[in-house]
Amino acid sequence: MGSQPHVLVIPYPAQGHAAPLMKFSHWIVDHGIKVTIVSPEFIHERLKTTMPMKSPIRLVSFPDGLEPGDDRNDKIKLINSFLEVMPGHFKDLIEKINESDDTEHISCVITDGMVVPAFEVAEKMGIKMAVLWPAGPATLAIILSIPKLKQDGIIDTRGTPLKNELIWLSKEIPAWTSTKLPWSCPGDSKRQEFLFGHLFMMNRFVKQCNWLLCNSFYELDSLALNLIPEIMPIGPLLLANQSSSHIGSFWPEDSTCLSWLDKQPVDSVIYASFGSTSKFNQQQLDELALGLELIGQLFLWVFRSNIINEALSKFLDGFQTRIADLGRIINWAPQEQVLAHPSTACFISHCGWNSTLEGISMGVPFLC
Repeated sequence: MGSQPHVLVIPYPAQGHAAPLMKFSHWIVDHGIKVTIVSPEFIHERLKTTMPMKSPIRLVSFPDGLEPGDDRNDKIKLINSFLEVMPGHFKDLIEKINESDDTEHISCVITDGMVVPAFEVAEKMGIKMAVLWPAGPATLAIILSIPKLKQDGIIDTRGTPLKNELIWLSKEIPAWTSTKLPWSCPGDSKRQEFLFGHLFMMNRFVKQCNWLLCNSFYELDSLALNLIPEIMPIGPLLLANQSSSHIGSFWPEDSTCLSWLDKQPVDSVIYASFGSTSKFNQQQLDELALGLELIGQLFLWVFRSNIINEALSKFLDGFQTRIADLGRIINWAPQEQVLAHPSTACFISHCGWNSTLEGISMGVPFLC
């Protein structure tokens, strides 16, 4: 009998990137593939708490190279750290696994497109590579078009459009504005140049991978998927086992909201959630709260403790007094279960792809 296929899965350490790769890992384990998930230390413990009891998946960590007080949501710091620290640790891990037992040899590396060091190590070690793009295929298509956009004189070497015009990849899908490109950082040219350079570097490895996967499905995204002939849509990456739907969540989930939803009429509740990293200023927060209050409909609002830099206690106390029993505010929700609940009427969020895909897959109207 041959050895069991063994893959290393490396998510980019952000909520919307890690959760789809974690869920995909559980899918492939069911097909007889051994999986080891590799993550930086600062999300390792969070991911461990979301794993089902007696999970066959192994989690290992590596140092992220940042200081204890550094902001792990700062993409520039995080990517720089990855580029400097990860290659050595990743190579050592593969060698250690391969030397431990003939049946343990790494067959393939599956990684998020943002984790460029994993590509570099796998390429040098002659290991097959698969990329799982957790966002929409249109975003990947514009990234893969960077060389042609530069060649055609549409963008410069920093990713800035040379003309104040819409960028069309195809007349069949929406155009990109200069401020909505994946690398756009209006008002922060240094940050934009860094992100553009990283995506340009990612571009080469994605085009060379053995398999290119995407968290979408053809009926939803056929026009964008047609721009990338080699891509394989495998979404939506949801877990049918509702007790495990929180896999990959960085935040403890408040499941008491499900009991509250059970008591509400069918199609009566507005669900509002804005991801794990979005920030509000006080005016934005006030306007959203006022809108939910004045519309007069039941609502469930995911209100992270760090959604705003200002003090929250006074704002929340006053708001909760005014809304009485109209709404419920929680720190984090079991999102798949909330979206699948018959009481949920619609979903308000930012335009994050995973949230959008989950809402569409559950048949819930979406507003961003």
